[in-house]
Amino acid sequence: MPKTQRPHGLDSDSGDIQPFNGIWPKIADDVFLASGARIIGDVEIGAGSSIWYNCVLRGDVNHIRIGKGTNIQDGSVVHVSHKTHPTLIGDHVLVGHMAMLHGCVLHNHSFIGLGTIVMDGCVIEEDGMLAAGSLLAPGKTIKAGDMWMGRPARFVRRLDDAEIKANRMGAPGYAGLAQMFRSERREKTS
Repeated sequence: MPKTQRPHGLDSDSGDIQPFNGIWPKIADDVFLASGARIIGDVEIGAGSSIWYNCVLRGDVNHIRIGKGTNIQDGSVVHVSHKTHPTLIGDHVLVGHMAMLHGCVLHNHSFIGLGTIVMDGCVIEEDGMLAAGSLLAPGKTIKAGDMWMGRPARFVRRLDDAEIKANRMGAPGYAGLAQMFRSERREKTS
């Protein structure tokens, strides 16, 4: 793809999409990319996901994969570790504002709070939660349904069914909001 050509389906207000080392990001047609988002290199983003204002996803020295219905909220940074750790984010994951994700794995329905840091080799299993402001040290695993918090983060307790249900509502809520933003953008350009 020539350097000036945008991936199919994305308009001129869909953030900044750049190749790196000849590899362009692959982004599903219905993804919402907010203004100021930067998507670089070997990054794939699944259907119905949203990347909000001023996020940076840099797949340069390894790859980033994001599933469907996931949201990466405003000001977050997603990067990778050279040759050792890609960043893999599953379906319907909620990543709060100003999170820093680096060479980690986030399973489906995981919940990453505002201002968190998730470091190399970390895994957050399905319905696992890292509370706002926490730092998950390299190589740690948050088990399914567990909540961790602190700097460094430590196990706090198990989430109950109501909390898991509430956490699972976040990603679909953001997916709906993203489609409202996309509709409004289309109305302004037509």
